[in-house]
Amino acid sequence: MKRLIILLLLLSTYLFAQDVRLSVPYTRFTLPNGLNVILHEDHTVPVVSVNVWYHVGSGNEKPGRTGFAHLFEHIMFEGSGNVPEGKFDQWLEGAGGDNNGSTTTDRTNYYENLPSNALELALFLESDRMGFLLDAMSPGKVDGQRDVVKNERRQSYENRPYGLAFPTLMENLYPKDHPYHWPTIGSMEDLSAASYDDVAQFFKTYYVPNNASLVIAGDIEPVRTKSLVEKWFSDVKGGKQAPPLSYPPAVLTEEKRVVLEDKVQLPRLYMAWHSPRVLSPGDAELDILANVLAGGKTSRLYKRLVYDMQIAQDVSAFQSSSAIGSAFMIMATAREGYSLSELETIIQEEINKLKTEPPTTMEVQRAVNQYEASFLDRLEGASGKADQLNNYFTLTGNPDYFFEDLARYKAIDPKDVHSVCDKYLIDDGRVLLSVVPKGKTELAATKGGK
Repeated sequence: MKRLIILLLLLSTYLFAQDVRLSVPYTRFTLPNGLNVILHEDHTVPVVSVNVWYHVGSGNEKPGRTGFAHLFEHIMFEGSGNVPEGKFDQWLEGAGGDNNGSTTTDRTNYYENLPSNALELALFLESDRMGFLLDAMSPGKVDGQRDVVKNERRQSYENRPYGLAFPTLMENLYPKDHPYHWPTIGSMEDLSAASYDDVAQFFKTYYVPNNASLVIAGDIEPVRTKSLVEKWFSDVKGGKQAPPLSYPPAVLTEEKRVVLEDKVQLPRLYMAWHSPRVLSPGDAELDILANVLAGGKTSRLYKRLVYDMQIAQDVSAFQSSSAIGSAFMIMATAREGYSLSELETIIQEEINKLKTEPPTTMEVQRAVNQYEASFLDRLEGASGKADQLNNYFTLTGNPDYFFEDLARYKAIDPKDVHSVCDKYLIDDGRVLLSVVPKGKTELAATKGGK
């Protein structure tokens, strides 16, 4: 892995030194039913990735009716009009492929990676559940997957150490009617209250070809692939224009301190701020700030909290970028015998230092190099390129936005990092969540505490 990273860095340095434009060529067309199709030809290995984005996520839900997008992530694998229950996975695995799906606040993604000679199978399966899922969906199937999702919520949230931390953060960062207030998995109450008609109507509204984009990347012949797409997707009926995901930027004008008692052994501190939406000014700079603060063993917070003072088990920071607004977060777990107030004091000192004086050129260059290596690594296979093509198309309308995206990071200098730290990591507009062992609230981070 180290050799691969070095090779990628050398390659990227050469590309930019020679002013070579990083590009992933594609062909794009739109079917009469509104389905946007993007093809990328790459004959490096005889595999193909079929990647569908439905432009719907938990952010398109409404208070009292949450969890639908994630629920469909399960229902979509339970058979459709011409695919018996259980056969979706069986047929794909029989062809040597794999598949999965994921849900975020902004989109739902389904994909298949398989040998290129089995491409038509994936197109048949995806088109059948896009056009004919309701033919096989029933109240019984919905109830069955509803129970599966409830159990997943228990495993991933209620019964997992620190599992309720992120839902609690979102509830405090965003007002109740904001699309990012609730978790993608929804609430137990909403999952229980949803009727079959509610679920079916959600599908009819959002899971239509004119609210989706299909990327096919890998060992393909574009003319033949276009013909196959037309063969399998042309009979899928389009729907009405889905309502867009939109909301005024969320603003927090106070410091919120929240304490959550949990079945954990060590207390953990979460700090969260509102930050710029994905691809907007400040977004990339906050990625680099996160790396300077907690990206590896030489980062500022790791060195002080974990290595020098040894008062924390771990520390991390990241810019969680989303379509209508983002969140910048810092997380740190205290070692036995230390409180979260002690961790907060050191974290705040390091934030204040970056507000006063920019990081060094070496710190920023290291962070940019690490990001660049990770960026190029994602382009190694057809699956990574397919998903990124879909991502860029959804966000910008230009699937081949690779050069422009990476250029944001290449242009960052230390003053930019200092500027976003001062602008966004404000003391009177953040959430500080202390997750502490049950009965030990004295370990929580308190204002002015030690």
